[in-house]
Amino acid sequence: MSLRITDECINCDVCEPVCPNTAIHQGEFIYEIDPSRCTECVGHFDVPQCQEVCPVECCLPDPEHVETRPQLLAKLEHLQQEATT
Repeated sequence: MSLRITDECINCDVCEPVCPNTAIHQGEFIYEIDPSRCTECVGHFDVPQCQEVCPVECCLPDPEHVETRPQLLAKLEHLQQEATT
């Protein structure tokens, strides 16, 4: 499942640089996560890095983008192939 950033975001800028898939970007008011790029760090780390560094714990599972571990790994493979072409 992709993660999302809630309205509790304080724009501290710590989540964006730790995302291995460049899924996090500054939105109009708060940071946002692109669900097509978020793999919950599967294939990179044991835990989502945005959740690890967030001081207000506003990076939460997105119930609108539920994915299994195999689906997240397939998404990661697609992102890696996309980066090499």
